[in-house]
Amino acid sequence: MANKRLTPDFIFESSWEVCNKVGGIYTVLSTRAKTLQEALRDKIIFIGPDFWKEQESPYFREETSLFADWQWEAKEQGLKVRVGRWTVPGEPIAILVDFNPYFEKKNEIYGWLWENYGVDSLHAYGDYDEASMFSYAAALVVESFYQWKKENGEWTEKGTKVIYHANEWMCGLGALYLNNHLPQIGTIFTTHATSIGRSIAGNQKPLYDYLFAYNGDQMAGELNMQSKHSIEKQTAHYVDCFTTVSDITAKECVELLDKPVDVVLPNGFDNSFVPSAAKFARKRKAARRKMLDIANALLGEDLDDDTLLISTSGRYEFRNKGIDVFVEAMNRLLRDRDLKKKVVAFIEVPGWVGEPRKDLQERLAQSSKFKAQSSKFNEPLDVPQLTHWLHNMSHDNVLGMMKYYDMHNRKDENVKVIFLPCYLDGNDGIVNMTYYDIVLGNDLCIYPSYYEPWGYTPLEAIAFKVPCITTDLAGFGLWANTVFGHEGQLEDGVKVIHRTDYNYSEVADAIKDTVADFSNMTQKQIETCRKHAEALSKKALWSEFIEYYYEAYDIALRKAKARIEK
Repeated sequence: MANKRLTPDFIFESSWEVCNKVGGIYTVLSTRAKTLQEALRDKIIFIGPDFWKEQESPYFREETSLFADWQWEAKEQGLKVRVGRWTVPGEPIAILVDFNPYFEKKNEIYGWLWENYGVDSLHAYGDYDEASMFSYAAALVVESFYQWKKENGEWTEKGTKVIYHANEWMCGLGALYLNNHLPQIGTIFTTHATSIGRSIAGNQKPLYDYLFAYNGDQMAGELNMQSKHSIEKQTAHYVDCFTTVSDITAKECVELLDKPVDVVLPNGFDNSFVPSAAKFARKRKAARRKMLDIANALLGEDLDDDTLLISTSGRYEFRNKGIDVFVEAMNRLLRDRDLKKKVVAFIEVPGWVGEPRKDLQERLAQSSKFKAQSSKFNEPLDVPQLTHWLHNMSHDNVLGMMKYYDMHNRKDENVKVIFLPCYLDGNDGIVNMTYYDIVLGNDLCIYPSYYEPWGYTPLEAIAFKVPCITTDLAGFGLWANTVFGHEGQLEDGVKVIHRTDYNYSEVADAIKDTVADFSNMTQKQIETCRKHAEALSKKALWSEFIEYYYEAYDIALRKAKARIEK
């Protein structure tokens, strides 16, 4: 390269999910933090919303000594900030900002946004206002910090290379504010899923076959998404570097936001949470024991370790995450003659959970007393498909579909489906183990997504040596196919099923057949699958993917440099 790549001296990165665990973006940022922190050593600051008035945030540790002079100055300027460390590997600096004071200026801010960037905030509702006020507050934090560094002579306008990285439409307003007020900062915007694409898919409309014909603005009007779509689209057009997380979402951006992305930034992960070989076998055994204990107590059975344990997990988006196809496939598997083992299939998605089942808790307590005899129960509990009671039992999608198919986990059936409708955070009252401590107990994980810009769940599964099934409508599935050079098969560690808008039935059959095939594998074949799964996960470490970020930083810094040299 004739031109040497420009690298940032300082990075600000904002997201609604900094120190705030609500979805997949938390995983993206918190696992990437360590890699950037190692390279930049406290020259990266994450900015998140400060919700933690009364109670302490479990993900944030305040340190009043960090930038103490600036903190004092920020308070003088009326900014309500707390500075500290995000308690994830690498412990990067985080600033939490209280955005509530800006609501009274909301109309003025939206007016400025319309005049300068044509963003339509008239149709705002729900979380739009909250996200926008946070985004504005985050930009004020950057502006204040930048000026402080300049006044102290540490940063010069032309000499210091600064990046502002905004994640999702929620942080768009701040990126546009800085684009306008501090043109010397290079701006990057990442859409992790277009708001309109997710909405089209979630509203049962065909997204992919018809993608070329959709008009994003028109669909935003039809689906009542004008304001979110507007801020997302304008931010994509005005920032220095527009990015997304996979090739599949990049196509959405071109069609729905009328803007091709500059770089695709695939989501890597940090495998420091995968137990070492010595601990792994012990943890896997404990996870399997726990899952089988729950199944036996619920079903009144004596399923042994030869049972195939499979699961799906993620957000409760019934169609988008393919939970419907998962239930369909398990129903078909009930009648499959090639199935050689008993199967317990867990659906681990957080629903509208009421409380853990007392009757199940009692049985589990009883069974741990009598460890010696493996099963104590001959009768199933009522509703043996569910570990926790739900608030909306009669309107729940999973239970409704199982009822429709008459799936009641009967004694003589070889496939049992159990809905575990809560976050596995270690204290749900039934499992009482975290997701990472449970996932490694599976034989097979299944994620038949219809709408999935990337797909962390399959990536986490293979990191724990669990082979998985996904689709080529997930960014991760597409990436796996590219690495393999062919459509992924179970032997590769990841089976990638071709999925379209209309082949739901074929996908369900492919899943059913794959599980049946797996039940016929020898121990040696299974070990090969597990080994290949783990090998693929190593290719998705942040150390491999961070390169794409440096490409994005370079693009943004060059544009900023050109601006201030004009």
